[in-house]
Amino acid sequence: MKLFIGLGNPGEKYKNNRHNVGYMVIDAMSSKIRNGIVTKKTNCFMNESGGIVKKLVAQYHTNTSDLWAIHDDLDIPFGSYKIQKGKGPKLHNGIKSIEEKLDSNDFWRVRVGVDNRDSDDRTPGEKYVLQDFSLKEMELLKPVIKEICKKLATF
Repeated sequence: MKLFIGLGNPGEKYKNNRHNVGYMVIDAMSSKIRNGIVTKKTNCFMNESGGIVKKLVAQYHTNTSDLWAIHDDLDIPFGSYKIQKGKGPKLHNGIKSIEEKLDSNDFWRVRVGVDNRDSDDRTPGEKYVLQDFSLKEMELLKPVIKEICKKLATF
């Protein structure tokens, strides 16, 4: 069984934040589910992701190698993504929490690029990811999310 988990922050306040792109991918994937795949959102704050992910891995009897954490990544430019196993961003507290609770980094990361900052305006990352995507960014993000869903369907 493959377990796809979108990372983000719960609540309407965070719905369109860059930090919630993992939730956005899960919302798009949920309409295209097939047997052997479970999609979930963490429904806890990003930095606490490890506890709920550990519970879901146990609940669905999933090996960590069949776990896919979908999350925002400031190391990747907006409009790009990477799918990698055991490799992640330099600093991401949600991923760090998962690695600590699972005592493993042997899981997949779907790293969705969200960095669209102007080189003259380097808002600190921890503030930037809690900002909403602009309407233009949301439109540009739709085909990226669609491509990610299509790619994940092939794994």
